[in-house]
This record gives sequence, structure tokens and C-alpha cells, in this order.
Amino acid sequence: MPTLFQDRCGISLYDAQYSRGGRKGPIPKEIIQQVLAALKGFKRTCEDFGVSDVRVVATEATREAINSVDYRQAIEDATGWEVEMLAKEEEGKMGALGIASSFSGVRNLLLDLGGGSVQLSWVVTANGEAETPPRGAVSLPYGAAALSRLLVEVEGQGSQATQDLQQKITDQFRQAIYDLDIPSAVINAAKRENGLALYLSGGGFRGWGYILMASHPVQPYPIPLINGFCVPIASFLPNTDIQSTVDNSIFRISSRRASQVPAVSFLITSLVAALPAIATVYFAQGGLREGLLFSTLPPSIRSQHPLVTATAPFAPSSTEALVELLRSGIPAHETSGSPARWDLLCPEFLVDDAFLTSVIHLVNAHAPLPKDIRAAAALRSTTTGILANAHGLAHQERALLGLVLCERWGGELSSADSDFLEKMQQLVGANEAWWAKYIGRLAQGVGECYPAGMKGESRLRLQAKWESKGGAAVVVVKVAGYTGPWADDLAKLSKKKNQVKRQDGLKIELEVSTGPW
Repeated sequence: MPTLFQDRCGISLYDAQYSRGGRKGPIPKEIIQQVLAALKGFKRTCEDFGVSDVRVVATEATREAINSVDYRQAIEDATGWEVEMLAKEEEGKMGALGIASSFSGVRNLLLDLGGGSVQLSWVVTANGEAETPPRGAVSLPYGAAALSRLLVEVEGQGSQATQDLQQKITDQFRQAIYDLDIPSAVINAAKRENGLALYLSGGGFRGWGYILMASHPVQPYPIPLINGFCVPIASFLPNTDIQSTVDNSIFRISSRRASQVPAVSFLITSLVAALPAIATVYFAQGGLREGLLFSTLPPSIRSQHPLVTATAPFAPSSTEALVELLRSGIPAHETSGSPARWDLLCPEFLVDDAFLTSVIHLVNAHAPLPKDIRAAAALRSTTTGILANAHGLAHQERALLGLVLCERWGGELSSADSDFLEKMQQLVGANEAWWAKYIGRLAQGVGECYPAGMKGESRLRLQAKWESKGGAAVVVVKVAGYTGPWADDLAKLSKKKNQVKRQDGLKIELEVSTGPW
């Protein structure tokens, strides 16, 4: 869903209730005044945009506040907006839908870490419908702020008390997993992927994600968005090296988030002990707000692929025909003719309908720009450009699309942008980076041949297949119709300087022929 405006106020209602001597008290008057000032400012913004349908939704921190009734009444008196209080079960469901809105096709476990609690759930999405646990998410009282306070108390009692707490939380996670009655769709997905994928949301987990970005093998990490960031379980686990470098100098880590790192680390250790089948961890920006919005959309809209939806405003005419033209230049995965080395094949994601459609949507989106910056703007379009606010994209998708679009405009970059290109290539891997170049150069031919979309006569034909020649895997490409310099650039991908370095030294050979066929 396109967003006109968004803002947040950095107030933790949970922390505010424990600000006096560590014991729970009412939400302080000064905090209430800060909230009212922020909401009145937001009301003015709504009026400026002509928005009249407003929902004010409160969750656990308000629900459990000693002065909850007075606090909500103060908001209504100041703004005229009635505060809608979500029940614990509904809060868990909306949080799950928020994560579902952050990705395309989720069939996995979810964890949402707030200040006072952590909620464990699962979601299965298909055809715009989202299934969540019938009995709701399982909530445990170990939010980032709550567990931080508890750890201070327990650590004062000695190491055995800390170990006992670790075991207690682990056992509670195991019971929560049992109580969730995980459906076969999630279990089958885990078997196909050789392990469970775990999706995380909430400020505490997002903070951990930014810490992992700062210690990622690719440095500086090229995509500064938490949504879609993914790590294998081995990288996700806490270790002393990571924790010793944590401070508020890390991007998006405030002093408050840095202080919660020991608690988040403690929680992660218990979680992984309770659920050793985790293989991959994804971080999501989507939370309760996104889940509430997602729940109001009809299935026909929720089922749309986020990448296709985000790029649709730039779509040329005859998109489907242009997608098929582009696809015809990519060698298919066949039992005969394809290389024995599976890692030489074009990754399935790059020939996915949604990905190729988004490439065609954007094939000429940067044409109005000066020639000097088209490739650079296209490269950065998925991180800080026209797709920066696109929801539901994994980092691999952002990086690959940026690399393809960069090559569509010839790939000529300044030294500063060349460094960024190298980081994006490292992020996706050598084979994926080479195929991104390949598809990008095909897209260059399609874009140049049809600058306004396919309007009538056929101007370009492509055909591609695998052949084995002299023990080498060779992509044989035939081009008919409009050729131009782009076809020569495509052929040059076999040259050493255009091969992305692989540790095994292998490369993909390429033969390009032009003319009638």
C-alpha cells in the first residue's frame, strides 16, 4: 500500500511506567503530555492531507497501564479520537499479519518482540488469505525491556539463578511451540528448505538485525533497510565478538537499544535451544500498524506480488509480450543440455514471473535522466531510489533488481558507485551477479528496441539454450532483428573482465550470433 506520510514519536510507554525506582507506576503526566502533543500534530497533518478516517489503536503497554482509562480519555478529549484497545489475542494476530505483509508467500514461524512481552505465532499465506493460530499467538512476559529488568534482578542472585532463568525460558518456548499446533504447511516448507525459516519483528529484534548488519561479511553493508534482511542461523546466534562491539555508534542503534542487547541475546539463546530446526532468520519491518492495514485489504489486493505492485506505475504497454521476449533470451533449465554444475544455472528467482515483470516495468523508467547517471540511479533505485519505500522485498531481491537495471543502462559508473556495485555483487554471490549482468544486457536490447512499449511490428527476437562444448557449459544466444551495440556488449560477458570472480575459477561461456534465423 503506497504511503503518503509516516512519523513516529520515540516514547516507550512500557519504560515510562517503570521509570521511578524500577517499580511499576502509572504513565507519568509528562509522558501523557508528550503523547498528546504528538497526536495533535498528527491530526493537523491528517487535515492537511484531507484524511478523515482515523484509527487510534492501543496495545499491551496501554492495556496494562494502571491509569489506562484516564490516559485513553485524555487522548479522546484532546483529539476527538476514541482509542481502540486491542485484546491480547487480536494483537498477536495483527502482528503476524504485519510480518505477512512484509514478504511474498510466508509459511513459517513468527516472533514479535515488544517492550513487555514476546509473542510466538505462525502464518500461512496463499491467494491473499492469511491463516494464523486459531487460539492466537502465545505470549511470554519477556519483552526486551521486561527481560532487561529481570536479568538485573537475577544476576544479583548469582550464576546459578541466571542459568535457571535461561532454562525456564527455554522450557516455556518449547511449550509455546507445542501449544501453537504448527500446521503441515509450515512443516513441509521447512523440509523443502532444509530447516525452518523464522521471521522476526519488533524493535528489540530489529536492533539485533542492525547489529548483525554491522558485522556482516560484506562491509559496508549496502542496503540500510531492516526489512528483508536475512541471515543463516549460525550468524544469528549471539557471540562475544558481536556483543563486545555494540554501542550507539552503530547505525540505528540508540543508547536504549544498546542497553537491551544482553536481554535480546539471552532470549535468542533460549529460543534456539528450544527450536534447533531453525535454518534461516528474516527481519521484518512490518508490525501491528502494517498488520492492521493489511487486514483491511481484500484478498485480491493482498495476493498481489509486492515487487510487481511497486513497479506497476512505470509499466509500458504490452508488458506481458515484453516479459516473454526477455524470457526467450534466458536458457531454460533442461535435463539435457544444461550444465552438470547446478550453480552455473540462472537462479530460479531471476526467471520468476514477478521478477521479470518488474524488470520490464522499469526497463525505461530512468530514460528521462541524464545519460551520465542513468546506470547509477538504476543501481540505487531499490535502496534509496524509486523503490526504496517498496514493502515486501528481501535484500536479495533488491540487490539483484538493482544490478539488472544498472546493466540495462550499460553499467558505466563513477568510482564511488563502482564500490557500491561491488558490495551488491558480493551480497548476491558470484553466479547470481553474472546472471544479473546477462539479464540486464538483454533488457538493454528490449528497452532500446521498444522505448514506448510494443506497439505493433516485431523488432526483436531472442533464443537461448545450453550446449556443452569441449567440456565447457556454453549459453548459445541467437538475436534477430534490431541488434545494435547492446548485442556486442552481451557477447563480451564471456570475457575475463566481465566475469564475476568465483572461488572455483569456473565461468560461463557465451556465444552470440546475430542475423536472420
